[in-house]
Amino acid sequence: MTATPKLAAIAFGLATCVSGAANAAWQPVKPIEFIATAGPGGGTDNFARAVQSIITKHKLIEQPIVVTNKGGGSGAEGYTYTKAMAGDPYKIVFGTSNAWTQPMVSKVAYNYTDLTPIAAMVQDEFLLWVKQDAPYQNVTDFLKAVAAKAPGDFKMGGAQSKDTDETLTRMIDKAAKVKFTYIPFKSGAEAAVQLAGGHIDSHVNNPSESIGQWKGSTQRPLCAFSPKRLPDGPKVTETQNWHDIPTCVESGLDIPQFEQPRTVWLPGKVSAEQAAFYVDLMKKVQDTPEWKEYIERSSQVSTFLTGDSFGKFIKEDIERTHKIAADEGWLVSN
Repeated sequence: MTATPKLAAIAFGLATCVSGAANAAWQPVKPIEFIATAGPGGGTDNFARAVQSIITKHKLIEQPIVVTNKGGGSGAEGYTYTKAMAGDPYKIVFGTSNAWTQPMVSKVAYNYTDLTPIAAMVQDEFLLWVKQDAPYQNVTDFLKAVAAKAPGDFKMGGAQSKDTDETLTRMIDKAAKVKFTYIPFKSGAEAAVQLAGGHIDSHVNNPSESIGQWKGSTQRPLCAFSPKRLPDGPKVTETQNWHDIPTCVESGLDIPQFEQPRTVWLPGKVSAEQAAFYVDLMKKVQDTPEWKEYIERSSQVSTFLTGDSFGKFIKEDIERTHKIAADEGWLVSN
């Protein structure tokens, strides 16, 4: 039986639609979960929520996004959860270099190679913070006070253990020939609360984690671990902005630079097309005025490493971190 012209046209149209659908770029068709590998209010949580807010405001995707916090085990909880979701493109995990450093220093149930790297989007700065009413007005006075006490009497707080904050604390120990007792918390936000309450003597939070406390006059930064002063901008307090804070080197603490990346990952075993969708999505996020405002407000550096450039960065950071971890006796074999 020969098809009529009308039936033939319908058949051709259906075939074209099916072929077009098969070749169309992948798009999410159900809700998406953003997993922040830190507690609420920390830099990683702020990062994930900033991305979520921008995507939602600009309708960059049609599906809803929920942010959940899985910061247990210095972020291992979030990465282990994401590893178990292999092949699921609706789970996106937000972290830092802890994605590859935690398996180096802790017995965890994942490796960063179990995940699909999307991008490093930010380099975040670190500062040395003390209570607002602390007697020392500069780094030199602070370190003299630490040295005058018995080793370990001064408590340095930070987000998580054997991660960037503790690594920086041990670098300060070596550079200044002092010894802090390091107290880990679930996030930098929690460390800021503990400093405000006088339960620790200092911490090394990122700008975004303590800007509220600086504005509220409960704590203040002594120096920034940056090769040059942070960018000039609006006043944070009545008299100072980030640019007014000296670098640690000019303050007499010889640690010229310490930064951490903020990174985005999918589970393993997703398709190249699904990974490419999220790479493109994160690029679109960075093209918005809200992203620029987030970067300026948090005094971070916007970057975009993906593919080979991201892989090269990871390899180089692993080499640097491995030496410090070895010196501290932190290395484990998983």
